[in-house]
This record gives sequence, C-alpha cells and structure tokens, in this order.
Amino acid sequence: MDATGSEGYGWVRALAYRLWTAISRALFAEFLATGLYVFFVVGSAMRWPSALPSVLQIAITCNLATATAVQVTWKASGAHANPAVTLAFLVGSHISLPRAVAYVAAQLAGATVGAALLYGVMPGDIRETLGVNVVRNSVSIGQAVAVELVLTLQMVLCVFASTDSRQILGSPAILIGASVALGHLIGIYFTGCSMNPARSFGPAVVIGKFTVHWVFWVGPLTGAILASLIYNFVLFPDTKTLAQRLAILTGTTEVETVVGGEPQKESQSSSPDIEMESGCEMA
Repeated sequence: MDATGSEGYGWVRALAYRLWTAISRALFAEFLATGLYVFFVVGSAMRWPSALPSVLQIAITCNLATATAVQVTWKASGAHANPAVTLAFLVGSHISLPRAVAYVAAQLAGATVGAALLYGVMPGDIRETLGVNVVRNSVSIGQAVAVELVLTLQMVLCVFASTDSRQILGSPAILIGASVALGHLIGIYFTGCSMNPARSFGPAVVIGKFTVHWVFWVGPLTGAILASLIYNFVLFPDTKTLAQRLAILTGTTEVETVVGGEPQKESQSSSPDIEMESGCEMA
C-alpha cells in the first residue's frame, strides 16, 4: 500500500474511532442518567413507617434528580433519560432512528440497574412494591392514560423550548426539572406519576409486576408525539425539507458535528439538517 493509501486509511480509522467514542459515550450517558434518576425518584417514594413520603418531597426530589442528570450528561448525549423524550426528538427530525433505538435500549437498561440497586439497599419490609406505578382505585384506565399524556406533553414542550438555541433564556436543567416536578404535583394522585416509561419499566422488571404497565407507555409516548408535533410544526416550525427529514430519520445524512469528542449541535434556524441540542426529561 502506498503512502497516500495509508494516509487515507488512517484518516478513515481516526474518524471511525471518534464517531464510535462519541456514540458509546452518549449511550453510557443515557444509561447513567436514567439509572440515577430512577434510583433517587423511586427511592423518594419508598414508604418508611416512621416517615411516609409527602407529595412535595417526591416532587422536589424529581426536580433535583432531573436537573442533576441533565447537567451531568448534557454534553455527552443531550440528556434525554426518557424514551418519551427520545421519541419526541425522533418525530421532530432531530435524531436518527438508529440513535433513538440505541438511546431507548440504554435508558431501559439504566432504569433496570438503578431500580435493582435501590432494591438491593432497601430493607425487605420497605422495598416490597419498589414504587411501581399503579392506577389508583378511583381512577379509570382512560383517565390514567389521559393524565400521563397531558403531564408528558407539558414536560416535552418544556424540553424543546428550553433547549432550542433560538430562544434559550435560562438553564435547561432547572427549567426541565421544574416541569417534571410540576407533573408530579398533580400526577401522583392519579398514577403515582410516570411521565417516563423507563421510570415505570425498571421497578416493574425488578419485582416482576406489570399490572396495566402499558398505560405508562401509551400515555407518555402519545403525549410526547403530540408535543413534538405542536412545537416543531405549529409553534416553531423549522425549514427542513421532507428529503432532509427522511435522511435524518434513516441516518444517511450527518446530523451531528463532533468537535473534541462532544456533540456540538447548531441552531435549528441556521442549519436545518443538524440535530437540535436536546435535554432530558425524566420522570
């Protein structure tokens, strides 16, 4: 192989290494963020006989856990930590389908590990239900789905608004955390408040309880889709063409620019085929 061929091959290898490093870092970030979120949020809902959790206590914990996870993993992955948020960004043409699938897999794995860790450190008489989301006796299945839909819709709208470079005014971590806390202040009375399929999935896997588990997927995912359509196509439409959206969806166009190993994303308005920098929900 001549010198030119060696240089070309070396450049390809270097690029492949950088891309693999960025992708693996992003997946680990989603795993870590979701695991930490589930550990603290579910942990705050544990019913200790001497100190039963209050709604305000759980909401504050959700706020702080969300803000922390977003701040820690923002640069590495966009800090989705929630399959509903990932789906919303997929619908809005901000990430590719392969990346979305990988993110969700990492999130579910992280949620399961976080729940298992919590189960392992909790006393036997406290961990029995492990904070699994359930529909209250006085709430119908339809009402539960509707509540999860609305709560997730407001949260995802906040995620888009607080991470859109065209209108960022404050800290996304703080704003997204507040939207998650807002949802819990209402949702706890209906379903224990999920807003995040991974949050419901992890504890359910650990204790093997999947009663009406589908509610905590259908409600949040539907709310996320509606929020993405409202934000990206009604409130703040961008200039992506159909061809660009299809290319981003399939991953056949470059949707991220990797600089120094971290994903650097441009404004939607200045570069429509670039992913908008995302932030997390969680809940």
